[in-house]
Order: sequence, then structure tokens, then C-alpha cells
Amino acid sequence: MSTDQNQHSPSAQAFALWNLGFRPFYLLAGLFAALSVACWVAQVAGWLGSHVYLPNPLWHAHEMIFGYAFAVIVGFLLTAVRNWTNRSTPTGAVLAMIAALWLAGRLLVLTPWPVFAAVADTAFALAAAIGIAVPLISSRIRRNYFIILLLLGLGAANLAFYLAMAQFIELPVQRGVQLGLNLILFLMAMMGGRVIPMFTVNAVPGANVVRLPWLERTALGSVLALLAADFLNFPSMAIAAIAVIAALAHAARLVSWKPWLTLGRPILSILHASYAWIAVYLALHALAALGVVPASPATHALTVGAIGGLTIGMMTRTARGHTGRPLQASMIEIASYVLVQLAAVVRVFVPIFAPPLYLAAIIISGTLWSIAFLMFSVTFWPILSRPRVDGRSG
Repeated sequence: MSTDQNQHSPSAQAFALWNLGFRPFYLLAGLFAALSVACWVAQVAGWLGSHVYLPNPLWHAHEMIFGYAFAVIVGFLLTAVRNWTNRSTPTGAVLAMIAALWLAGRLLVLTPWPVFAAVADTAFALAAAIGIAVPLISSRIRRNYFIILLLLGLGAANLAFYLAMAQFIELPVQRGVQLGLNLILFLMAMMGGRVIPMFTVNAVPGANVVRLPWLERTALGSVLALLAADFLNFPSMAIAAIAVIAALAHAARLVSWKPWLTLGRPILSILHASYAWIAVYLALHALAALGVVPASPATHALTVGAIGGLTIGMMTRTARGHTGRPLQASMIEIASYVLVQLAAVVRVFVPIFAPPLYLAAIIISGTLWSIAFLMFSVTFWPILSRPRVDGRSG
């Protein structure tokens, strides 16, 4: 049966959103990324009048880290862990319940009762951690146990943010945001180091990708050192020194993967281009610690450039792979990649080199981002909500 015939068969039209973790969480994340940033841009630009979407910029940071990024991470891990262990991860009603907890957190943040949002978000982190812990522990794949701790760490950082905002604990609110960002940075560095070179070797005939053990240890160790330095509020010179070492290590790591070999394969080159933003973030983080540049451009190099680029690249690739489709990006997907990269360039560099255009940079960057993720959501809704085209489960 041809692909087109299969697409229109009764089985192909069945609802499959709860078949595997990537399906609901990629869709929810894409829609949330488009809608939430559009609302934030409208508020910053003054287009909402007296209406307020989020009352504090820290809430915007919170929602992009613990809302958007966390959703993509959970969707990816619930799917990847099933492949790694050959054991089931949550599906059906249980998966729908986990997604409902995430959605409840996003809605309750907008109410006068953030304590209920904290409960929902903490329950979401625990449920997600249990969902991947059961198959990982039962299969005894110890090298991946750190992922369980990382999800719990993100949940703890999120809870610390809520408690600090409510003044229940004496902790700078920004510390919880930075901890969440650094945990996600470590996960991207760890998983990127595993999959990006592998994807490159598999896709590019004759690619001789080099992975140097000492460089791998330096890249990951420096990120952990920076996490500790930021959270413990080390002196600025120490933070800058660690960030510079990390930036050089990650830049060298990317070069060793030979990204220039992937230029004709957008679904792969987006991952290399987005990983480059990690090195940019670390360099800007060092400069920000020394007071040379503002902190905001550094943060957005990580959030828009690295997190935004890597997540949209991984979502399109894994969604295609796990629904039996070719690993080849469509023109719409390529356009979404370009828009996210442009959003990062505008949001990071315009405020540095043209400070009077700061507001314009936010509006343009946010608009590009929202269009990119709206395109992703519309394009992938039928892919994520229908069964695999090859008839396999998942």
C-alpha cells in the first residue's frame, strides 16, 4: 500500500496522541511556545493595554524554562527511554494525566493562586521522573540514572522558584531560574554529545567524527562547575574564568563533529548550528559576569538560540523518525529552523550593539519565534495525532 493510501485508510485516521510521550508533549510545547511568547511580546510592546499576561519578567523566564523546555525534555525522554530499555513508558490515560499536570501548571500560573501551580508543576516533575525511572531501573542501565536525578533537580529548582517568589524561603528568585537553565544546559551538552555525532556519522558517508575523551570530560565538567559557581554566587572573576573554559571546550567539541559536512542536510545542520549557541552563551556569560555586556543577551543565546534551536530540531527529527517518516525536513520545517536562528541573532546581538533598539529587538525576535513554532504546530498536528505510517506501534 502506498503512503498516500495509508494516510487515508481508517487506521491512519485513528487518534494516536497518547500512544507515546513525544506526541502530546511536542504538540503542547509547540503551541505553548507560539502562544506564550506572542502574549509576552504584546504585553512588552503595550498592545494589551491594561491587561497583563505575566506580571513579572521572571515569570516569563520561568514559563519558557519550566513550561516549554521541560515539556520537550519530558516528551523526548519518555520516548527515548522506551527505546533504550525496550520497556514501556507511560501511555494512554497515564500519559494524559502527566500532560494534564503540565497544562494545569501553565494555566494556574495565570491565576492569583500560584501555590496551586507549584503543586501541579511539582507533581508533573515527580510523575515524569517516575515514568522514566521505572524502565531505567528495571533494565539496570545505570549510566542513564543521572537523567532521573536531573528531572528531580528541575522539579526542585522549579519549586524553589515558587517558594522564593512567595517569600517562603530566603533565596534570590533569579537563582532558581539560573539553576534550571544550567541543568537544561547540562542535559543538552550530555545528550547532544551522544546524538549529534551519531546522527552525523549515520547521515554523512565517510564522516570521520572525532570524540576526544579529555575534551568530553572538560566540556561536561565545566558546565557542572559553572552550575555550582552560579548557584553558590562565586566571585565574578571565578564565574568568568569557568565560563571561558567551558566556551572554548564546547567550541572545540563542535568543531570535532565537523558541522560543515551537514550543510546540505537541514534536519541535521540545525542541531550543529544550535549547539554553537552554547559556546556563544558561555562566552557572553563570562563577559556578563565581568560587566562587559548585559546578562540578558547571554541568557537569550542559551534560551532562544540553543534551547529553541535544539528543541525544534530534535522535535522535527524524532517526530519523523518515530512516526515512520523520512528523516528529511520539509520547506516549512526548514523555514521554522531559519526563523528560530534569526530570532536568536536579533534577540542577542541587537541589544548589545544597538541598545536603543532593545524594544524592537524583543518584538521582532518574539514574532519570529512565535511564527516558527506556530508553523511547527500546524505542520506536525496530523503527524503527532495519527498512527505511524508504517503500521508499527508508537
